Amino acid sequence: MTAAWTRIQDLKDRLEKKWRKGIFLAQRITPENFTPLRIPLKHPTARELAHDFAAARDWVAHWVFHESAPDRAGFDIEWHAFTHRSLGKNRLPAAVIFPTLADVVSFLGKTRQTERFHTLFHIITGRFPPLAGLLLDHPLTVLQHDKVWEKLLSILDFMTGHPRPGIYIRQLEIPGVDTKFIETHKAWLVKLLTCVLPETAVDEGIKGPAAFENRFGFLSRPTRVRFRFLDPDRSIMGLSDLEIPAHDFARLPVQPDTVFIVENDITALSFPFFPNALVIFGRGYSLSVLSEARWLTNKPVWYWGDLDTHGFAMIDMIRHYFPQTRSFLMDEDTLLSHPPLWGKEPSPINRDLPLLTPDEARVYDALRYHTHAPNLRLEQERISFTIVRRAVKDIQRI
Repeated sequence: MTAAWTRIQDLKDRLEKKWRKGIFLAQRITPENFTPLRIPLKHPTARELAHDFAAARDWVAHWVFHESAPDRAGFDIEWHAFTHRSLGKNRLPAAVIFPTLADVVSFLGKTRQTERFHTLFHIITGRFPPLAGLLLDHPLTVLQHDKVWEKLLSILDFMTGHPRPGIYIRQLEIPGVDTKFIETHKAWLVKLLTCVLPETAVDEGIKGPAAFENRFGFLSRPTRVRFRFLDPDRSIMGLSDLEIPAHDFARLPVQPDTVFIVENDITALSFPFFPNALVIFGRGYSLSVLSEARWLTNKPVWYWGDLDTHGFAMIDMIRHYFPQTRSFLMDEDTLLSHPPLWGKEPSPINRDLPLLTPDEARVYDALRYHTHAPNLRLEQERISFTIVRRAVKDIQRI
């Protein structure tokens, strides 16, 4: 029974939870929001007093000691007086009260951190007033960046003076700030820069590996497309396997009649000959980089991915850009003719894919609803190359 009675460590644990939410730090900036903090204590019931009076007496002594210790804990005890029919008049600690915020943070041993936050808040908002709300919402993050605030503020100074600078991060000339520093602090810088920059200088909704650069107008590493000409006569200066920036692929000088997209690199390297065609090495869900290549809208595009739920999601995705895309070797006959080669998909999806054809949707539904086996997956590299050649010849006859 005694384990349920509140002790000093329980009180600290409860207040630590509030501290981790930043409540007390924020109240240091807005002291008018603090009112004396009363925390009820779980104390012995009348029945517990009668059955274990010695333990209850020790519990009361525990609180009296902490209230009257030379280095007083910073709280007052609210006592509850009562008369017990067999034990007579008694009183028990009913709650503790912290009269001031200083008492709370002193009790937690957080006085230094609290005063440091107060100092940082006024330094930062003195230079960038719009950051006040963000700092109050994330006071612990402010403290976590204590040693680097001057560098962070230098970045904000530069960006407010040069919005959307159009340079690589590597080219920034800010003392003490290098690419690694920005990489390390990107998540916090996103919040800071979004607060201090005008809306016209921030591209909202950007995602992907270069999200930070694109969001704030830095140059980013060009996304690259790897492809291979399937007809040696259509190579570029004798080169058949190339990897170039996506914006260069969008202006490809040698445009084939047919385009294949496959996900497996070895499959792309071994893909059979096809007249005036090329095969693109798939990029999974990053296939959207092909959207710049508008010349693809007028070409037959054939997609072959793994026979799993994500493979069909990629078909659905690429049809947003190139509706004419057709799949091959992702049909029910191919799936059901390879049971010895079936594997398991680690994390299948289960959402509607509106751009699938009826035949594709039937196979996709069988996969996501586990019709043939749980989490079924047939990887493209497991399919016999004889079947691949036959499928490609069938496409050539279309």
